Amino acid sequence: MTAVPEPARVPAQLPARPPDGLPARTHVPDAEPADAEPFDLLGIGIGPFNLSLAALADPLPGLTAAFYDQRPGFHWHPGLLIDGATLQVPFLADLVTLADPASRWTFLNYLKSRERLFPFYFAERFHVHRAEYDAYCRWVAESLPSTRFGQQADSVRWNPGRAAFEVDHTHLDAHGEAEALGRTYARHLVLGIGTEPYVPEPLRPLAEAPAVPVVHSGRYTDERERLLAAEHITVIGSGQSGAEVFLDLLRARPAGRERITWLARTPAFAPMEYSKLGLEHFTPDYTRYFHALPEAVRDGLVPRQWQLHKGIDTETITAIHDELYRRTLDGGWPDAVLTPGVAVRTAGRLGTREVELHLEHVEQGTRSRLVTGAVVLATGYRERPLDRLLAPLAPYLRRDTAGRPSVDALHRLELDPAVTGRIYVQNAERHTHGVGAPDLGLAAWRSAVILNDLTGLLTGEEHYPLPARTAFTTFGLGGHPAAPGTGPGAAEQGLTRTGAPRRG
Repeated sequence: MTAVPEPARVPAQLPARPPDGLPARTHVPDAEPADAEPFDLLGIGIGPFNLSLAALADPLPGLTAAFYDQRPGFHWHPGLLIDGATLQVPFLADLVTLADPASRWTFLNYLKSRERLFPFYFAERFHVHRAEYDAYCRWVAESLPSTRFGQQADSVRWNPGRAAFEVDHTHLDAHGEAEALGRTYARHLVLGIGTEPYVPEPLRPLAEAPAVPVVHSGRYTDERERLLAAEHITVIGSGQSGAEVFLDLLRARPAGRERITWLARTPAFAPMEYSKLGLEHFTPDYTRYFHALPEAVRDGLVPRQWQLHKGIDTETITAIHDELYRRTLDGGWPDAVLTPGVAVRTAGRLGTREVELHLEHVEQGTRSRLVTGAVVLATGYRERPLDRLLAPLAPYLRRDTAGRPSVDALHRLELDPAVTGRIYVQNAERHTHGVGAPDLGLAAWRSAVILNDLTGLLTGEEHYPLPARTAFTTFGLGGHPAAPGTGPGAAEQGLTRTGAPRRG
């Protein structure tokens, strides 16, 4: 029940800042004056997760917050907004509803503001179009006073004299060019810098060259016409994006001359686990259970749970089979090859019009080669490393045995006590919180956990009451786990409480 992870928010290489002695820093329009009071919270990155946090923070009295993103405006995976593609989570998994259904920023209120509530009601849709979700998020992002686009965060330091984080950032114009430099202070941070497309090592040189189209699925709609012009197309990847790309290409090719190959490493083009009890892996209860497991156990669990978040929804599988079957009605078979269990060993170019893929079948142990005119890499996304942005804080970061940042139950990086500010992370904690980390269905709950922890620290009160139990399944022995802050000794644990809501 996972959604497509957030796109990348920071550049692969951050620009160097001018050393002392060069022209003085030009402050960004709307930048904070040097003597301004630090924000209580500064968010870096404005994808769905930090946008959820910004929306839930909006009504909190006395909390000062700002959210920066380097892009000129909000767009959610524009390259994957294929006609008819829907979210894999219900519309209730919007930015705020599962924490505050009375919020002004719900999806239903968005529909009402567009005079589309009755059409949505009669459509009887539980899963909305991706394009509609993108438009909803853009409505929220453009309406909130705390969101600031065109602001690229470059580096983060701890300033003990101000007891605040010092964030250097660059103001970008509409074309992404640097206009000015700025510096902002914040007592606490939340990082939602998103993910970046993953390109397997054998295919990276091909993806970086301009000749034959070898493109990640995140740019599919931008490159669609160029891909369709190829005599033969290969799609690599068995998840939802790979299935949607394959189906869209199949529908666009003439019967009998499809010339499409679909390859995947997984042992099958498998349906996503969508049973009701299976979906309880995307509840706060399972997140708490997973976080409490030993590191080695967590690391072993995530790859085995691939069908929870890397499978294909049954509607898309059915549509693919129906399309293939329809093409057999006049006799013959479609010229389409679907082969799971295949790894790409090496790849190279043949002239200027073709790519040669060297393949190995994992179970058979056999090898083959495939010549194709275009490749779509539906190979997913990886969490963008935090190290570039947090390099000045490296000595203060606690890490696990694999060198990854340690993240506590409340989504806070574990820092040296010398740093009294808190750094929260969103969608950078799959290794500590499990497969639900990138899932849109947990966005509002995680945002509420973060805000409750923050307001509990600042005011001693919390704004969003959270349920103590969210699943029928009891994960592990010893009774059903209580939500953080609901059991004995919660105050000593420093965990969030589920007290009465504080309303402004």
